[in-house]
Amino acid sequence: MKASASVKNFKSQLSMSRNFAYRQIRKICAEIGPRPCGYEPETKAQEYIAGVVGNFADEVKTEEFSVHPKAFLGWTKIAAVLVVIGVALLNLGYAAYAFIPAALALYCIVFEFLLYKEAVDFLYKKRTSRNVSAVYKAKGEVKRRIFIGGHIDSSYEWHSTYYGGAPLMFFVFIYAALGLGWVVLAAAVACAKGFAAPGIGGVTDMTVSVFNYIAYAFVPGEIMLFFFLGTHTPVMGANDNLTGVLSSAAVLQFLHDNGIRFENTEIVFLSTGGEEAGLRGAKAYAKAHGEEIRNSGVETCFLAIDTLRDYECFGVYKRDLTGLFKQSDDVCELVRTAGLMSGVEMQFSSIYAGASDAAAFGQAGIKSVCLAAMNPGPPRYYHTRLDTVERLEQKTIEKGIEMALNTVFLFDEQGLKEEYDFPGDNGGSENADA
Repeated sequence: MKASASVKNFKSQLSMSRNFAYRQIRKICAEIGPRPCGYEPETKAQEYIAGVVGNFADEVKTEEFSVHPKAFLGWTKIAAVLVVIGVALLNLGYAAYAFIPAALALYCIVFEFLLYKEAVDFLYKKRTSRNVSAVYKAKGEVKRRIFIGGHIDSSYEWHSTYYGGAPLMFFVFIYAALGLGWVVLAAAVACAKGFAAPGIGGVTDMTVSVFNYIAYAFVPGEIMLFFFLGTHTPVMGANDNLTGVLSSAAVLQFLHDNGIRFENTEIVFLSTGGEEAGLRGAKAYAKAHGEEIRNSGVETCFLAIDTLRDYECFGVYKRDLTGLFKQSDDVCELVRTAGLMSGVEMQFSSIYAGASDAAAFGQAGIKSVCLAAMNPGPPRYYHTRLDTVERLEQKTIEKGIEMALNTVFLFDEQGLKEEYDFPGDNGGSENADA
């Protein structure tokens, strides 16, 4: 028989795929645990995933890349120290020199954190991480290719989020940012009044003194920022992002176990390392294969799946990289329509602070989008020790797998387009046999 254009006729098999993903997540958490980028647990997890998807895929490949795993959020410590130095320079009378640490702190924030560039990576130890890819081949000539994947690594704990949730997290960031802004303002006031350095302008006037003393009030915020990240306490990351990795693997498991293979569409599973270190794994993969993919003549897209936990928060992330990068309309519409096929009406969302692996692929010229189901609050389990198997939501995992599968079926049938024909009850893919 012909395979349906959706998975609605495979409900029992879909629950088996959910159980497969759930069991594998529990097994990795129990036997491997937290997986910081570039360390042995991440390597073991990738080796394990390679073995799992090897049961369903035609080819499995592991690729190494170099990474400085503690650099990405290391900016919090660097920027905090630089702002405190700026406060000290102000009160020592070196207002003109206070601009230097302030500018360096801003450089760290903008380029390392907001733009995900390797701005301060050279200051940190280099380690080796890995990407695992697995190909589920088409029966005939490959005319379409879809990557589906998530990141295997887990984050270091965000102390502020654990102890005070989103309110404390935002308070720390805002408090520290105001400190940086105040150093710049106080330095500008001092220089404008002729007190750029000792010996210039005579005795400092009252206005300059007040501005300088107020700067001390922001030092606690910089101390809180310095201790924001627990660089020795990686979290379990059961939801973020074993749900993404195993839901992506479940797509191959579902197709394999149901004997579904497309005539002209190839499926590529991808488990990246180093996403929490600044999308380093996705960037490495896109750098290594981007030109080949772009020049292949094969219509290609990438679906990144990240954190399938909060059912009511399913979203298609059209804007990524702190909202600065816009993904292609057609691939976003593809996943949104797949959501409708799965009974979920999703909104186009934006990642206002942070990024997903889809951003790295999108910047490399590969049409991409991120599917996630996480309260953007963010929730208290996000990047904390609370992200454990006890907080997995099987209903959300199953719906995420269903959406991913419907994305695959729809892409095979219609490719990338601005508007999709919604498959009817009797619709079927002409290119897949079951």
